[in-house]
Amino acid sequence: MTRPLAALLCLFAHCAWADVYVKEDADGTVVLTDAPADTGFELLLRSPREGHSSPAPAASVSGATHPAARLHATRIERAALASGVDAGLLHAVIRAESAYNPNALSPKGAAGLMQLMPATARRYGVTDRFDPDQNVLGGALYLRDLLARFNGELELALAAYNAGEGAVQKYGNQIPPYDETRRYVPRVLHNYRSLQ
Repeated sequence: MTRPLAALLCLFAHCAWADVYVKEDADGTVVLTDAPADTGFELLLRSPREGHSSPAPAASVSGATHPAARLHATRIERAALASGVDAGLLHAVIRAESAYNPNALSPKGAAGLMQLMPATARRYGVTDRFDPDQNVLGGALYLRDLLARFNGELELALAAYNAGEGAVQKYGNQIPPYDETRRYVPRVLHNYRSLQ
């Protein structure tokens, strides 16, 4: 059965690896499966073949300076592999967003490690924003799409992650003049550089 996140959540649960295919429906829902039943799917993640082991988390990332980083290193590495977003960047965002607290809830309603808003969670098939695996994967896929939308400009993608895509566009594809966002972007960049 094809369900959002089902194939990758299987990976997070340490079950057998399989090729994972992805497509985005017209309504923006991301669909992942290991057995595409129709057209429009692209290969997202190829499973290791016999004789090859799955990649281990990078020592530099799993050795991140935050005390809780090691606890989430494996799931972050898997989300990085699935999304194509650097694991160090995911660590940097998580550190700034929730300080690695999977139960974090902001006054505005953002939840979990990557502080997903309800609409963003729905967009990426996240049914439980407090489930660390779903949350990190959903946030990684969102960050991937923001990087693509803003032509790889990391500062703009981070500003959009914090303030919303519309806010960045409203200000002519510049970092919006919001105090929170202007503090957030340098903080994430500092976290990211410290892991490189």
